[in-house]
Amino acid sequence: MTATRVALALALALLPPAMAGAQGLAMPEEATLVLDENAGLSSTRIPVAGFDGETVPAIRAEGMLIRQVWQAPLQGRTTLQMLAPLRDQLRAAGYQVIHECAARECGGFDFRFATDTLPEPEMHVDLGDFRFLSARRLADGQPEYATLMVSRSATRMFVQLTRLAPQKTGPAVEAPQAGPAPGPDVDTALIAALERDGRAVLGDLVFATGAAQLDTGPFESLNVLAAYLRADPARAIVLVGHTDAEGGLDSNIALSRQRAAAVRNYLVEALGVPAAQVMAEGVGFLAPLASNLTKSGRQANRRVEAVLLGAR
Repeated sequence: MTATRVALALALALLPPAMAGAQGLAMPEEATLVLDENAGLSSTRIPVAGFDGETVPAIRAEGMLIRQVWQAPLQGRTTLQMLAPLRDQLRAAGYQVIHECAARECGGFDFRFATDTLPEPEMHVDLGDFRFLSARRLADGQPEYATLMVSRSATRMFVQLTRLAPQKTGPAVEAPQAGPAPGPDVDTALIAALERDGRAVLGDLVFATGAAQLDTGPFESLNVLAAYLRADPARAIVLVGHTDAEGGLDSNIALSRQRAAAVRNYLVEALGVPAAQVMAEGVGFLAPLASNLTKSGRQANRRVEAVLLGAR
């Protein structure tokens, strides 16, 4: 074992368990780590869908933020060939992919500059040839996030790994019922969209593929929505579930309604929203946001929206 590999093994052994999985991604031997930045306790936005024409839907999360950038000779590789084994390693470490896209289907310029991507010369992004992936896992019951941005120049491959791990804290204290305070971007954007357009996509919700069970959370959008509803008993919403176009209409309507109901249950049971203020319905694939012919379009169409009703 070389001295470099011995040092890497020792460094991994000293890492908190929550961070070791992503830290240990195996890069090609010819890859060089050109930047290793520990920003400490910080926050960042984790994209959960491509650019929708106005914004890039994202989760605002906080934790111990680490960014790493590798460069490697191109050697005929494509960005997908570089990304695929890294994706497999994240999955093996317990991560679930939230969003994956390539260049134009991500949203090109608008998407790239909405991500936490480091500048030149360490990181380079070709707007016509890049791939992005965001992933999530639970570490000691808390969410941990990882994102990959892979791109290339004429001669080199560039990989940025960004990790956000839970902060190690002392004994747990009972949290307020509404959960952690929402980030200002989600707070402002979600309520503004709800009151301006009458509807808002709850972009940070996570469901298992083909299943109606909502992940454990926390979900910033639901914390914001719960606070908004509890502040005025006259406010009421309908949660509307949507699916992509895979499968029959009846089964998709049933699935979309079940997902909306799961969100309603979370608002009522976990966040204390009066049941009379929240309804749940589903429309299957009848109201798409994007084309179902692309992967990113299908992912955008799988969603739950909040629709604001008049005063009760």
